[in-house]
Amino acid sequence: MATPNYGYEKRQKELAKKRKKEDKLREKAERKLGSSPGLAPDDPETDVASLEHDPPTVPELPTKNG
Repeated sequence: MATPNYGYEKRQKELAKKRKKEDKLREKAERKLGSSPGLAPDDPETDVASLEHDPPTVPELPTKNG
C-alpha cells in the first residue's frame, strides 16, 4: 500500500491559498480603481494606472551632429 504524500498535499494547499490571496488583492484593486470619482477608465489624461506605467514623454533635443 502506498503512503500518503503529505508534502504534496501541503504544497497544493499553499498554492491554493496564495492564488486566493492574489485574486482577492486583484479584486480589491479593481474596486478601488473603479470607484474613484472623476477618473474615466481608459482615458489617457485621467487614467492613473497608465501614468504609473508610462513615464511622461520629453521632446527630443537637437544634437550637434544633426
